[in-house]
Amino acid sequence: MIDHDGYRPNVGIVLANAEDQVFWARRCRCDGWQFPQGGIQREETAEDALFRELYEEVGLESRQVQICGRTQGWLRYDLPRAYQRSGGRHRFRGQKQVWFLLRLTGCDADVRLDASASPEFDAWRWVDYWSPIDAIVDFKRKVYEMALTELAPLLRR
Repeated sequence: MIDHDGYRPNVGIVLANAEDQVFWARRCRCDGWQFPQGGIQREETAEDALFRELYEEVGLESRQVQICGRTQGWLRYDLPRAYQRSGGRHRFRGQKQVWFLLRLTGCDADVRLDASASPEFDAWRWVDYWSPIDAIVDFKRKVYEMALTELAPLLRR
């Protein structure tokens, strides 16, 4: 589902532990690390997509996390031309995302990267809240910075 501007609706997930570190995961078969994220399907709310993606990518259920908050509007990033697909009525430019901040209420052992038949990640770790801004691929950096900045006041420091 791509909007008239060429953006695919998506959710981004910032999962924090009790020490305010965040979940950072490595994509399968590459060295790219990122937060969990995924598309919002037709007839699905952003919150529905959040919990579906959280289970598919991280193996956590809604009862194992607490929603601390979300970004107020869409945050957009454009994919580099080499990654863009054409076809359909609208050219695919990138993602528009609503970001959620979650608190893990379960334990580290609850994380299961193999919860779906096609895992997205093959490794994960807890990192300092702000470190993903410097570690993420360039074209996503501004969105990560905007999301983390907006969500930071919602942490229980």
